[in-house]
Amino acid sequence: MDPIRIGVIGGSGVYDMAQLADVRELRLDTPFGAPSDAYVVGRIEGTPVAFLPRHGRGHRISPTQLNSRANVFGFKQLGVEYLISISACGSLQPQYKPGDIVIPDQLFDRTRLRKLSFFDDPEAGTAGLVVHVSVADPFCAYLSQVVGDAVAATGHKVHRGGTFVTIEGPRFSTKAESRVYQQSGFAIVGMTAVPEAFLAREAGMSYATMAHVTDYDVWHQTEAPVTVEMVVRQLLANAEVAKQAVVNAVVALRAAPPTPYADALKDAIITHRATIPPAVAARLHPLIGNYL
Repeated sequence: MDPIRIGVIGGSGVYDMAQLADVRELRLDTPFGAPSDAYVVGRIEGTPVAFLPRHGRGHRISPTQLNSRANVFGFKQLGVEYLISISACGSLQPQYKPGDIVIPDQLFDRTRLRKLSFFDDPEAGTAGLVVHVSVADPFCAYLSQVVGDAVAATGHKVHRGGTFVTIEGPRFSTKAESRVYQQSGFAIVGMTAVPEAFLAREAGMSYATMAHVTDYDVWHQTEAPVTVEMVVRQLLANAEVAKQAVVNAVVALRAAPPTPYADALKDAIITHRATIPPAVAARLHPLIGNYL
């Protein structure tokens, strides 16, 4: 199978990509268990693309229970270099209105219960390998530009930049929490960008998020607090915009250079190479094989 350089991971409301042609499903095994669902592999205007519904078809997996390591590792096994995330989010500032799309450029992690790295995990059989990857800029600027332009080409309102705070979930924020996030200057709030962005960096991929604003969270004085019904209604309204934007991005990425993060681990492995357990090196070969 030819490498698939472009991956799309769909969030709430985006469980399929009808724009894919020549479709087939692939169920992959990873050192971290099973991904959320089968990868749907096909072509968009002739370009190979892999799609994965983040929460599984039917939305069966809550944010904290997502096996993000398996999801991202599976994309790596397929050869993905550019990973586009479609995500729902709440607005924390008045300029980001429900229906708008935000392409964030920063992350703030408020999760507590998630596996944040592929490395140094006894339960996954990767103990004995320590990696300190740089995520000062967690989103790829090049891919974010492409995704922002792809949304703009649909005529839809898009905001470029802003900090995406990721909360544990699955509950929504309290008013006190939401007001603190707003007063901190954060732009949007969601539940899944962490650890995906960090794992994509460890996997040497470019990662960008197309975040669809569905509500004003619970900080707004005159708007009703966020509900599932509110989120789903807005996501369904935006679903076709998201899918057309993905088509636009795929076309723009046809001749893209290698991801600028292909060597993200080159200077990140601190463990002496001779002491890395052979079994760990074998399990993580798709990630570290070039550095051993």
